[in-house]
Amino acid sequence: MTMTTILEALMMICFGFSWPMNLVKNYQSRTAKSMSLPFILLLIAGYTAGISAKIMLGQMNWVLVIYLINLAMILANLCVYFRNRSLDKAGFIPAAA
Repeated sequence: MTMTTILEALMMICFGFSWPMNLVKNYQSRTAKSMSLPFILLLIAGYTAGISAKIMLGQMNWVLVIYLINLAMILANLCVYFRNRSLDKAGFIPAAA
């Protein structure tokens, strides 16, 4: 295991901890007003590019699994975005915190 692999994994783990927290916050808010579809799509494109690069370089290691988990969290956020946007269109007003 190289130092670059360890550092890449550390970066991905740090990002990885933020996505579930963001997902829960977005789900509980029940509104898409604080969410950005272009931002979510940009993240999906970035993770897809990173995964593609690892596959093309033949770097099929455990860091790739972290990329895939992070991508799954972002895709879940995309689903929550569309759910929340539907609630916004239906006129749902979230309860004040």
